[in-house]
Amino acid sequence: MRPFVAAAAIVAVLVAAIALTGCAPAPTRADSIAADAGMERVVLQGAPFQHVAFHHAGTPPERLHVYIEHDGRPWFEDDLPSRDPTPSDLVMLRLAARDPAPVLYLGRPCYFGTASQAPCEPVWWTHRRYAREVVDSMNTALEGFVTSHPQYRTIELYGYSGGGVIAVLMSASASPAVTAVTTVAAPLEMASWAALHAYSPLAGSLDPSQLSPLPPSISQRHFAGGRDRVVPPPLVRNFVQRQPLAQYVEIEDFDHYCCWEAIWTTRVLNR
Repeated sequence: MRPFVAAAAIVAVLVAAIALTGCAPAPTRADSIAADAGMERVVLQGAPFQHVAFHHAGTPPERLHVYIEHDGRPWFEDDLPSRDPTPSDLVMLRLAARDPAPVLYLGRPCYFGTASQAPCEPVWWTHRRYAREVVDSMNTALEGFVTSHPQYRTIELYGYSGGGVIAVLMSASASPAVTAVTTVAAPLEMASWAALHAYSPLAGSLDPSQLSPLPPSISQRHFAGGRDRVVPPPLVRNFVQRQPLAQYVEIEDFDHYCCWEAIWTTRVLNR
């Protein structure tokens, strides 16, 4: 997300991105983290994207925790999109590996070595990273997985930063099996967040704050760091205030990056 670039310039930088950026090593790190945790790598078909995911069974067997990663590296330089948006810091995969419940770490479109596969192109991890097509593809992949694993009767979504935006958007259109959504440091008021950082609007993306509130049947908890300068607490708190029965949790000494892992199993997972 960067200041507005004219259409002709965008074409030029997309061509340059292919030449200047290298292959990302993140899929290897992901496989290593997952293997150490006994997680199985699976490829799920969304519509229109494929999604690399990691899964492990756990207890209780009927409740599935779905983890959604942050935005990674959409941009290589100021106006030059990355060739591969896969995050180098796999925050949610590390957290998923520590979760004793059944887990599906659901990769976002074009992550983990799939960026060169159609229909992937940089617009899907830059301006349209939260587009309706992205959300629908995530939900399609999740529904297909649950159909083939009928033991999972309820679904809880967990998202960090931009992954929290995706989690809320998925909850708004997902099947009734989704019973809860938890976000951490998520910019849930997209327009206000873009304005704060002088970013261009994410044309083609959905803004959770502009949608109808989630139904009360979906339990909501939204965590914010009191020292977060990337996503200041008001951008989370203001969203929560418009959501019936949603819970806002601010951790005074935390920022955008520190120290969510320290409380994950003791406070976040313990509802």
